Amino acid sequence: MNDPVKEAVNTSVDFFDRQFAVQLSQGQARLNPFESLTLPYLKGEVLDFGCGLGNLSVAAAERACRVLALDAAPAAIFHLQKLGAERGLPLTAVQADLRHYRIEGSYDSVVCIGLLMFFDRHTAVAQLAQLMSSTRPGGIAAINVLIEGTTYLDMFGADRYYLFQRDELRHAFAGWEILVESFHDSAAPHATAKRFATVIARRPG
Repeated sequence: MNDPVKEAVNTSVDFFDRQFAVQLSQGQARLNPFESLTLPYLKGEVLDFGCGLGNLSVAAAERACRVLALDAAPAAIFHLQKLGAERGLPLTAVQADLRHYRIEGSYDSVVCIGLLMFFDRHTAVAQLAQLMSSTRPGGIAAINVLIEGTTYLDMFGADRYYLFQRDELRHAFAGWEILVESFHDSAAPHATAKRFATVIARRPG
């Protein structure tokens, strides 16, 4: 029997694996606006959970951070492994199913940009909690998600996704020091829109 959740996840992974392959062939290696916003806050040991092409992971490693970069897309991880080896960067890239990934240890900086909305609500909330608990006291977590009001859904598989509420991240980080909270809307194909929320927060301690 087919698993609709697994099929939906595979659809999303395939979507981005093809997109990453095209971007690599075109030599696209620039930080996106959310990565540029996050980079100055990264220090020490960094977990990049859903690293995509890994532009942020590479930039952090070039600043002497020790980075573990995780993603489900083979093209992205192969590229990062090759680049890290060629440049001698303190960067480890691993392909992983991030729906069920159990984080070992803790990190000074935990990053998750543009990933959690590709999970169902239960998984998204559970992985957000795990990311927060894996941030060391005094460390930072940087989370970026699509929120309600997003109408561009081509990259999602079936109906298995979760658009966060506008203030959900801020509420999740209650008790942390919110360093950045930003919202960004952008136009998308076919007169649709993407709406993003980003929070960068420091864990007490």
